[in-house]
Amino acid sequence: MKIALTYFSATGNTGKMADVINESLLALGAQVDIYDITSYADRQKPIDLASYDAVVFGSPIHSWRAPRVVRKWMRTLDGQGKKCSMFFTYGGFGVHPTHYSTRQILTEQNFAVVSSAEFPGAHTFNLGGWKALENRPDKSDFAVAKEYAAKTYKRFIGEDSSILGELEKTKYREEELDQIETFRFRILTQLPTRNGQGCGMCMICEESCPTGAISAETGEVNKDKCIACLRCVDTCPEDALKINDMSETYAFKLEMEKATNEDLEKKQSKIYL
Repeated sequence: MKIALTYFSATGNTGKMADVINESLLALGAQVDIYDITSYADRQKPIDLASYDAVVFGSPIHSWRAPRVVRKWMRTLDGQGKKCSMFFTYGGFGVHPTHYSTRQILTEQNFAVVSSAEFPGAHTFNLGGWKALENRPDKSDFAVAKEYAAKTYKRFIGEDSSILGELEKTKYREEELDQIETFRFRILTQLPTRNGQGCGMCMICEESCPTGAISAETGEVNKDKCIACLRCVDTCPEDALKINDMSETYAFKLEMEKATNEDLEKKQSKIYL
C-alpha cells in the first residue's frame, strides 16, 4: 500500500500530527511519501497521484474551513477514484463545516473519502497574545492520531470496506463563509512588518509564505495576498516581524463563545468514520 500524505502547516500543529500519522502508517506496513504543501512554491510542484493507492490530506482550520489556498490546491487534483482521508487541526474554536466542505471538494475531484479527524492545537493568534490551547497537541492527541491512522489504513486496504458517514453541514452559503473568513483581519489589524528595521536577510519568511505575500527586502506584507496564517512570524529566526497585540480580543472571543481557557483545554481529538 503506497500512500501520499499531504499537509499544510503554517505554525506547526498540522505538521506534528502528520509526523505521528506517518510513523503509524509506516509501522502498519505502508509506504508513505510526504508532501508539505505549505509554501507557495511547493504547491506549484505537481504530484503524480497515479503511483499511489491512497491519499491523506492534512490542514488547519481557518474560520470554519480549510484555508482558501488549500481549497484551491485541492481543486487542481484528479482523484482518479482513489480512497483518501482528511485530518484537521484547530485552535479550540469553530470546527464545522470544515469536514463537510472539504469532503465536498475532494468528492468533486473524484476521491472517495473514507475517514476524517480533528486535533486541538495552539491557536495561530497565540503569537499575538492569545492563550488558546498553548500546550496542544499533546500525548492524548497523538494517541488519537495513531488510532485514526490504524482505522484509516484498514479502510485503505479494504479490511474495512466502509466509507465516511454523514458530517455536520452549515446553514451558511459559500459567500457568507467567505465573508466570515475576513473576520481574521479584524483581529490581525497590523499585518506582519519589520517597521523599517533591518534583519539578517535569511529569506525564510519570503520563501515559506503560503501566498508569496511578504517581501524579505522590505519586510512588508501585501494585504491582498495575506491569509493571516502568521507563518512568517512563526518561522522568523530573529523575531524581527511584529504584529498587533491581540490580548484584548482574546477575552472578547472567549466571551463571544461563552467559553473559558478551562473549557478549551477539555477539547478532545475526534475521529470521524
